[in-house]
Amino acid sequence: MTQWPLQTTAALTAFYGPAGGRDCTAGTCALPFPFPLAWDASQRLSRFSCHIKVAPAFNRIFAEAAKHYGEKQFRSLRLDQFGGCYNYRKMRGSSRLSTHAWGIAVDLDPLANGLRVAAPKARFSADAYLPFWKIVEAEGAVSLGRVRNFDWMHFQFARL
Repeated sequence: MTQWPLQTTAALTAFYGPAGGRDCTAGTCALPFPFPLAWDASQRLSRFSCHIKVAPAFNRIFAEAAKHYGEKQFRSLRLDQFGGCYNYRKMRGSSRLSTHAWGIAVDLDPLANGLRVAAPKARFSADAYLPFWKIVEAEGAVSLGRVRNFDWMHFQFARL
């Protein structure tokens, strides 16, 4: 398994290259079935762009989670509510760039897992999601919800 870098601008740039660079959207994650956009359920995507270095891990996470839960349960848990990956922007309330600016983070079901929503109110903090988080963590990705009890929608390929 790849040793992902620390979440510092210097470490992320050294490992992934510049935020917003070509590699940040050169990878593709093929989703196991179409995901609705969290902010517009009438639109569905079958894949999304991400950093080329994390694309294989994203693909394994979504394939393994779909295999574990099956499509019906995956959807009922709202693991298919796509909130975004690559977005060249700063972290909310900070002057530092978000890990989304490198295309190494994904948000799922942001409507039920808001940035400042903690357990037990965050949907993804419930026991039914533990297998999903184990799959995410097996790839070395970090859930901010599980580590810091906020931003449960978000996981990233950078260590805290």
